[in-house]
Amino acid sequence: MEPKGKVILTGDRPTGPLHLGHYTGALASRVRLQSQYHTYVLIADLQALTDNSDRPEIVSQAVWEVLLDNLAVGLDPEQVTFVLQSGVPELAELTQLYLNLVTLARLQRNPTVKDEMREKGYGANVPAGFLCYPVSQAADITGFEADLVPVGEDQLPVVEQTREIVRRFNSIYGDTLVMPEPMTPTFGARLPGTDGSSKMGASLGNAINLSDPPEVVRGKVMKMYTDPTRKRATDPGHVEGNPVFAYLDAFDPDQDRVSDLKAAYRAGRVGDVAVKEHLAEVLLDFLEPIQGRRTEWEQRREQVREVLLSGTAQGRQVVTTTLRKALSAVGLPSAADMQAVSISEVV
Repeated sequence: MEPKGKVILTGDRPTGPLHLGHYTGALASRVRLQSQYHTYVLIADLQALTDNSDRPEIVSQAVWEVLLDNLAVGLDPEQVTFVLQSGVPELAELTQLYLNLVTLARLQRNPTVKDEMREKGYGANVPAGFLCYPVSQAADITGFEADLVPVGEDQLPVVEQTREIVRRFNSIYGDTLVMPEPMTPTFGARLPGTDGSSKMGASLGNAINLSDPPEVVRGKVMKMYTDPTRKRATDPGHVEGNPVFAYLDAFDPDQDRVSDLKAAYRAGRVGDVAVKEHLAEVLLDFLEPIQGRRTEWEQRREQVREVLLSGTAQGRQVVTTTLRKALSAVGLPSAADMQAVSISEVV
């Protein structure tokens, strides 16, 4: 892979198949940026275990689902380096270094972590690994020497915490780590769940997955939350806050048609069923080429495996170099350095 200038690190926690919210929030940007930047896509299986340690089979299966979904949307393994987090143990060593630079109080104040702890109902029983996962993400970002990190607004605090760690490390040990910048997506607004909630997730039962077959997509669309104040199709309806129209805004290529539907809905000239049927067709048209590519990749399982193995090997080389620089700055030898000298030179 030829260098393309700046480096991007992005990725997914493999806890299940990716959905339409992942597409608008991350995948569309990855496809658009892959030819402009040297892009690493990290499949963060170790981080997925922070809240799935009692169900590791979910994570191991989702690794392949997530990789297939990334390939299906159009990411090219000739352009992008896919890396399995557990295949790069040097990231754990970087995490250990950084944990010494972050206080417990700062971890507990991270808005992203606080929100997720509240959603999962952890209270005082939060696993230490979950509380510390932003430090692990800081190791991921700096390990690959990422200049840019594409994130949604809800993940901006994680990037800010990484920047704090970089700033503190460099101030203590000298200019060693690359300072990353966040890059927010430009494809579209964050999609609501099909039930109208602000967060979409497969585990919440309110997501349309990229791999859902047509009959499942139709079923989920027809059950979507719309306007609870509307009792009859002839009643004026609300477009704002209506998930059906949020999805049409994101995926219907004919926005003039969407504008007409909105006007008709507000005036009580079109019912929920008709709008949902239209949305179902729009989504099936959108998903058809994605699912076609996914089927092709599924039939080349060994090639998919090699994509992940070779990418992980490449990524590990980069992170190993970063770790050696970080350890050297701190004044500690790396394992590679220890192997290069005799024991008499060390003790």
